[in-house]
Amino acid sequence: MVVAYFLLPLDHLGPQRPVVSWTLFALVLTVVALLLLRQVRHVLIDRPDSRPGMVISLLILLSVHIFSATYYALAKQPGEFTGLHTRVDALYFTVVTLATVGYGDITPQGQSARIVTVLQIAYSFVFLTAAATALTQRIRDTVVRRTERDRPG
Repeated sequence: MVVAYFLLPLDHLGPQRPVVSWTLFALVLTVVALLLLRQVRHVLIDRPDSRPGMVISLLILLSVHIFSATYYALAKQPGEFTGLHTRVDALYFTVVTLATVGYGDITPQGQSARIVTVLQIAYSFVFLTAAATALTQRIRDTVVRRTERDRPG
């Protein structure tokens, strides 16, 4: 996934194709959010044939790369970001925002960049937190079942 992020032709997105860029961002992020919610549902109904550990982890990683790609494309527009010039910068800013660290070396200056940053924070609160909580619950339930099964008696 990381290799794909660095190889995707992201230079064709951004200010020269704003409608395509925003549509693609919204579509892909919506699909990933729906897939995350589906995995959360599988955990809540204790669906035994699902593999939420792998799927949720991949979808969280995909979410990070979607926001990174969006930030990289937005940075092509003058005045949107200070300090964001490369794909590594975009990935770094995404992870720093996700971790709520905010070092301040890269800052969203333009309205579009600030909107996407707010969307990332809200998306993290709602979808990534729900997915991580569901995954933790699934792991906890699995450990309890195995412990009870292996207990002599």
